[in-house]
Amino acid sequence: MKIAVISFTRNGKCLADHITELLKADHEVINAVKCSSVSSSIGESLSEWTGKMFQSQDALVFVGAVQIAVRAIAPYVRSKKTDPAVLVFDEKGTYGIPVLSGHLGGANELAMSICAGIQARPVVTTATDLQGRWAVDVFARKNGLVIREMERARQISAAVLEGRKITIAADDWTRRVEGVLPEDVVRYEDTPGAEPDIRIGILEQERQALHLIPRAVIAGIGCKKGVSAAQIEEAVDLACSRAGVCRESIYKVASIDLKAREQGLLEYCDKYRLERSFYSAEELGRVPGIYSGSEFVACVTGVDNVCERSAVLASGGGRLIAEKLARNGVTVALAQKDWRIRFE
Repeated sequence: MKIAVISFTRNGKCLADHITELLKADHEVINAVKCSSVSSSIGESLSEWTGKMFQSQDALVFVGAVQIAVRAIAPYVRSKKTDPAVLVFDEKGTYGIPVLSGHLGGANELAMSICAGIQARPVVTTATDLQGRWAVDVFARKNGLVIREMERARQISAAVLEGRKITIAADDWTRRVEGVLPEDVVRYEDTPGAEPDIRIGILEQERQALHLIPRAVIAGIGCKKGVSAAQIEEAVDLACSRAGVCRESIYKVASIDLKAREQGLLEYCDKYRLERSFYSAEELGRVPGIYSGSEFVACVTGVDNVCERSAVLASGGGRLIAEKLARNGVTVALAQKDWRIRFE
């Protein structure tokens, strides 16, 4: 995680320094102070600093009053899906309080970890944690799953708190699901009803289930020079639709190194926070398999197919799940890497 820590007094800075040292072993940490009596105090306003950190960091840790943190983050709070974790520690290090993104952002877990390191008491107020029940958003975060329908996730949590068993279905359960199911969860195939409560997989399935989507698909992309991000997005969405694949399952874009500076491609990746991999023609040419080759593409790039070969290569031994689709100057192919989930 990328974590920003900020304090407001000399005493608070001592604790912030301690927290920073604890976190640095496993995380990237920024340690700031906003205090006129400390020479290293940031020059910008707290609001400006918070706005920048809200966009760039996975977690913000305030060492000071809860009220300071709440006022600082208030203008930037948007969605459980995107907001970073926010925690507050009093400057004596007595309490650690997750105040935002306790589950999806990992604030509760981070608070527990820091509290253990500084001998503080965590103040966790989320209902599933208080009652020791299974939390679907925590499960999704730990397994790298995208929650498509947040309102349904809230309904699932409410049902768990009421004591109802939640039915879960997953693509290829035997091969992909590990661990022991918690008491709040049952396998859908063991108690089939009209539809499972939760569906885990990359394929479009039941409309009423909560979809938890593994980020396991690579979009291999070839394109003409100067194509826009909108053209690329249209082609990728069409490829997903025709293959019956959830667009949210895409986590990476792959292409030939000739396209490493293609502005439309980079803008598309930035919009959806996608990883990117670029390969030489020689690397793509060595990818085993039979692909839909093009003499024109071979003349221009040095390899007969870019999108299919790059998708397979970036999948790390995965398989092609959608062959080349051409649309408005863009070619797209989809490959899937192996994925698994685990119940703990």
